[in-house]
Amino acid sequence: MSQIESLFVTRLYRAQLSEFQPAIDAQELENSCIVIAEDDDAGQEWCEENGYPGYTSYASLTDLPWRFPIFADLVKVLDQHVNAFAKDLEFDLGQGTLKLEDLWINILPEGGSHGSHIHPHSVISGTTYVSMPEGTSALKLEDPRHAMMMGAPARLKGARREMKNFIYMEPDVGDVLLWESWLRHEVPMNMAEDERISVSFNYKWE
Repeated sequence: MSQIESLFVTRLYRAQLSEFQPAIDAQELENSCIVIAEDDDAGQEWCEENGYPGYTSYASLTDLPWRFPIFADLVKVLDQHVNAFAKDLEFDLGQGTLKLEDLWINILPEGGSHGSHIHPHSVISGTTYVSMPEGTSALKLEDPRHAMMMGAPARLKGARREMKNFIYMEPDVGDVLLWESWLRHEVPMNMAEDERISVSFNYKWE
């Protein structure tokens, strides 16, 4: 009898921030993101010079948890989610640990997008969603084998989820998504009139 099994699984973690303490006030987090963006002249200049639509603090602010207590609390919550995901991935961390490396704000206006990319030098990356207006863009994840498929035909429209070349995740406010940092992903164009706000992060092994 023939046998077919799935090999080399790509895992995606999805949960609500509220599964772990301390509690994060959603409105306070959103307000903090907006205030930081308005006051971050260096970040605004970087976005303008580099043609980045909207705002990101990635290139300007490296100490959000030190500046705002709510970001310090957010890191405490994210640490617990990342540890839970690492257990699922069955990582052998030895004497090391997964530690936050970067944490940054993203504000994407109508018409804005973030092209396909990976997060080099990290182990686990992710995003928590602060404001997701109706009709805003999902997170698009790409099968890491895609570049090696070469002459393979396209998948059927009704292909099983694990067989698709791209997966679109539509997170809710308060969700946290985690994936291994080599997984290529992008944010398609925001079709909503309101801003899409999120906080992204990388964890390294040390």
